[in-house]
Amino acid sequence: MTAPPPSSTTTAPDVADARRRFRPGRLVGGLVLLVVLAEIVTFLVTNERFQWDVVAANLVAPSVLAGLGTTVGLAVAAMAIGSVVGGLLAAAQLSGFAPLRWAATAYVGLFRGIPPLVQLIFWFNLAYLLPRLSIGIPFGPTLLSWDTNAVITPLSAAVIGLSLVESAYLAEIVRAGVLSVDRGQREAASSLGFTPAQTFFRIVLPQAMRVIIPPAGSQFISVLKGTALVSVIAMNDLLHAVQVIYNQTYEIVPMLIVACFWYLVVVTLLTIGQRRLERRFARGHVRTEVPA
Repeated sequence: MTAPPPSSTTTAPDVADARRRFRPGRLVGGLVLLVVLAEIVTFLVTNERFQWDVVAANLVAPSVLAGLGTTVGLAVAAMAIGSVVGGLLAAAQLSGFAPLRWAATAYVGLFRGIPPLVQLIFWFNLAYLLPRLSIGIPFGPTLLSWDTNAVITPLSAAVIGLSLVESAYLAEIVRAGVLSVDRGQREAASSLGFTPAQTFFRIVLPQAMRVIIPPAGSQFISVLKGTALVSVIAMNDLLHAVQVIYNQTYEIVPMLIVACFWYLVVVTLLTIGQRRLERRFARGHVRTEVPA
């Protein structure tokens, strides 16, 4: 009678005994980043030419805060007008009426193709082409008329120029968001008796916002920074406010740091708001990990 074979003493590996693998490359990379950060901090602290006392003294100067308010107001106005016009342009581009679609496509191509600075200067000098702005019957009598220089002020030129640029970009963002929604969603809504308006606002738009919000938020940040261009038409924005100060005191670098500080503060707040909106409209579409 033969003896049974000896049982194997080897056991299967247990996940509980697993250890994180040592990665020397990550350690070296972390040390390099720490050294670079220490160098930057040392440079900022020890270099007296930054004149941090001047920065602190002008950080909340009345003219600087007024320029900051103008910058934020211009960005909000341009984004609001651009969103409305951009939405209409997106609808026109998706329309089945070919002439309307062609006109919207030409509008987007025109105002996306011309640099914003050129547009601002053009609108500010509109009086050269049209000394008077008028409303009347086409090829008929004029009903109302205004002096162009009285209407096209630096503020109105800035709002017009920035809004036109934003509307062209936002039209493409909205169009891409609407096209990202599966056509079956519209067909299902139609089978349930939804009207086209109900289908768009209750079915298509909430889903499209997941795609629209990230680039639209980035575009809002871009237009906020782009308001610095209005300083060339003597608009009293944040950059123009610090320029007026350093033209008198010749403290260029400290005043530019003041402008950079406020731009970073506003952009950071906008980024936080954008992240919250993204999470809100992503509900039901983001996978959540099962807790251990």
